[in-house]
Amino acid sequence: MFGERIDFSHEANLTIDELIKRIEAFQSDADISLIRKCYEFAEKMHSSVKRSSGEPYIIHPLNVAGTLVKLKMDQDSIMAGLLHDVVEDCDVSPEDISKQFGQSVAQIVVGCTKISKIKFKTKEESQAENFRKMVVAMAQDLRVIIVKLADRMHNMRTLQYVSKEKQMNKAQETLDIYVPLASRLGINSVKGELEDLCLRYLHPEVYYRLAEKVSMKRSERETYIRETIELMHEKMLEYSVRGDVAGRPKHFYSIYKKMTQRGVDFEQVQDLLAFRILVGNITECYKVLGIIHSAFIPVPGRFKDYIAIPKVNNYQSLHTSVIGPEGERIEIQIRTFEMHEVAERGVAAHWKYKERDKSSELGKLKWVEELMEFNQNVSSSSEFMDVVKNDLDVGGIFVFTPKGDVRELRYGATPLDFAYAVHTEVGNHTVGAKINGKMVPLKYRLKSGDTVEILTSKAQTPSKDWLKICKSSRAITKIKQYLMKIERDKNRDVGENLLDKAMKEFGTTVKAVEKKHEFAKLFDKHHYKTLEELYVNIGSGHVTINEVLASIPSIEFNEGDELKLKDENKELDTYLKKVTKSARKSSGNDNAVIVDGLDDIVVKMGRCCNPIPGDPINGFITRGRGITVHTKGCKRIDELEAGRRIAVEWNKEYRFNHPVNVKVVTHDKPGILSKISKCINNAGINIRSALARSMPDQKGSFIFEIEVKDYSELLKTLSTIESLEEVISVTRA
Repeated sequence: MFGERIDFSHEANLTIDELIKRIEAFQSDADISLIRKCYEFAEKMHSSVKRSSGEPYIIHPLNVAGTLVKLKMDQDSIMAGLLHDVVEDCDVSPEDISKQFGQSVAQIVVGCTKISKIKFKTKEESQAENFRKMVVAMAQDLRVIIVKLADRMHNMRTLQYVSKEKQMNKAQETLDIYVPLASRLGINSVKGELEDLCLRYLHPEVYYRLAEKVSMKRSERETYIRETIELMHEKMLEYSVRGDVAGRPKHFYSIYKKMTQRGVDFEQVQDLLAFRILVGNITECYKVLGIIHSAFIPVPGRFKDYIAIPKVNNYQSLHTSVIGPEGERIEIQIRTFEMHEVAERGVAAHWKYKERDKSSELGKLKWVEELMEFNQNVSSSSEFMDVVKNDLDVGGIFVFTPKGDVRELRYGATPLDFAYAVHTEVGNHTVGAKINGKMVPLKYRLKSGDTVEILTSKAQTPSKDWLKICKSSRAITKIKQYLMKIERDKNRDVGENLLDKAMKEFGTTVKAVEKKHEFAKLFDKHHYKTLEELYVNIGSGHVTINEVLASIPSIEFNEGDELKLKDENKELDTYLKKVTKSARKSSGNDNAVIVDGLDDIVVKMGRCCNPIPGDPINGFITRGRGITVHTKGCKRIDELEAGRRIAVEWNKEYRFNHPVNVKVVTHDKPGILSKISKCINNAGINIRSALARSMPDQKGSFIFEIEVKDYSELLKTLSTIESLEEVISVTRA
């Protein structure tokens, strides 16, 4: 029956005949002779090996294949389950598997193979590198991870035969990596089973106490479940709705989480029973919800609609908690039969319909593609593993875009996380955010139901401070990528200048040396592929100019010349410092704006628009008065001659405050001016002047001239003022 839990128990007596019988039950076109040949090959390869339990090793691959059959995976996956250890343990080549059983099977087996032949410094490093390889293989074929989950399921089922230390390590690794992966793939049956097994070995005292408590109430619980199911059936039939109803105790790990989150004992956990109602279509789901809520008292705040807003792993269901018979609190899930199939088997539920369709959502899940992007942009396997573990912990809140689209983010996510979830460029240029129409700081923690509007500016770029604000791996990775690119570009420019100057000292050019392929020796030594890589490494100090010059054959080089080289190129060795010092000097002046790279130009801010750092700006040459700077949106720009425009940019070293006018409209109440002034001062912002006047309809209008460092501080100030109850609107005047 659809409502029953899939049984993943270890089957010590499972045979190939029984396995084939199960395959034929749901896959009539399976190549039985090839599956049997696959089994015989695996049995032969493992014939001399026994497991820790003393059983023949072939029992393990048989059970892994059995789990894949229960998940209704395709034939290639089942065959890969039978063969998943032969490459690692039996010295069988992938080519041999491909030749006998097909390229697809070989690819899955290779993806599942551990990299045990490589020696690592620590267990953590080994685990991280193994996991990284697994994710890369998963990106090529998602079936790899499903076979790995089946493998881990059986290993956890037979963990009692290994040492205590190994039990703890395996259970923790499973909880950290395999459980989140199963959750992200939507395979809830595997997720729940693995969680309970992890609890058994990580917290045995809790697990067995829960088992004892649940067992003690077994007879009365079974009676209660049976009577409640009958009552639900009766209520549904009154409204001509037919469906399957099932009830069971919750998973032990689910109960344990409630105990730890609420800080209570087992006896105080109320909703221990879960019921599931399966019906034919979505309309009946909502109809049954109404029937249940009319028959039982719903618990406030415990209803979730995952049908209208599915989880990121495509899970759909209605969740509600009600006060059931005898005052017991029970949890009820309502969904269609198809939704249940997806909930239990996740992506595996679709495989029989989309087998070998690599263009489908199974072949290219978006989040798997993002993991591959992370893989290319992180330096170590440990960092990659941290990123992925963090990224798998998705879900928890649902927020809306201004157009009404839904985004699912992890708990604690901020507007910056949302911005990067929309698009990298949106994230990179974020200057502020509005939540439900009100300005908020970028570190604001989003809540379910929030409507998020991101404010952007082309002048805005990511900063290191953002790394402290963001929670999602995507956002953190994108910010790091941007900061690394900026650093790389600076190093490249410095390195190019250094090398050009060095070549001139010896009467040649970079182009001439490159044309004669005289950089080849240096490139081979450091594994550089392009001249740009050389520039970057010179600029960063990883390669010295002396080392570069010494490697060029056309520059004669003997002991006497070497001393001369050091003397003549003393300036070259300190050139990087000179460039850095020069850059600091050009930006360390008293001008808020740098004009076309010059630091000795008189600059004034347009009084019409009062630009502040963060605003996109234009500069205009003003006769006799230097340069006047306007915001790009200033109305006066159209009146100015285009030929007088000059490139300007904000000076990042400038630390003085800038005046800006803020208009505040409020309900006209006594003491409101004092309240707003106090609010601004408490935020650390200086008020230079304030004008107030009364307006019709009992409203007040105020113009405050305040001093801020940049656009970001202005947004924070506007947000602070807008949070006051009496304030109707806050705008920059």
